[in-house]
Amino acid sequence: MKKLGKIKILAIAGLAALALSVPIVLAQTTRTNRDKETERGEGHGHRWGGPGEGMHGMMLRGINLTDDQKSKIKQITQSFRERTQPLRQELQTKREALHQAGEGSTFDEALATQKLTETAGLEAKLMGEQFKMRQDILAVLTPEQKTQLEQKRAEFKAREGERRGRKGE
Repeated sequence: MKKLGKIKILAIAGLAALALSVPIVLAQTTRTNRDKETERGEGHGHRWGGPGEGMHGMMLRGINLTDDQKSKIKQITQSFRERTQPLRQELQTKREALHQAGEGSTFDEALATQKLTETAGLEAKLMGEQFKMRQDILAVLTPEQKTQLEQKRAEFKAREGERRGRKGE
């Protein structure tokens, strides 16, 4: 019974670490070869987003932002990256420590629990910063642009729902 509990804890810790690390990995700002090719006009496809906004740029595409709005949004996202860089680094360190707690022949349940608790707090702070960035970006948009953005989100959710429905068939 005791061994089953440790296995469950280890599985939960592993899944939690994976679930928490995916957004960070996706949020990394490193430049890939594909990004460099796209900037030179090479390669196939296109870059997601507009002028450095990542996922926000993708959603803002087609909303006809003014140059001033683009500049403000770029400043907001750059500020977000700079503000959250230490937080993202600390999250990565905690996740690595959590991973190490699950390796080897002995499982340190207390250490895993501590690291999960610390990671959850840091993840909540990062989510708060993401929410603040989103609100700051929305404050730059006109009411008409906000309406267009909401329509795009609704269309995206509908398409995503259709895709998930097809996978279940």
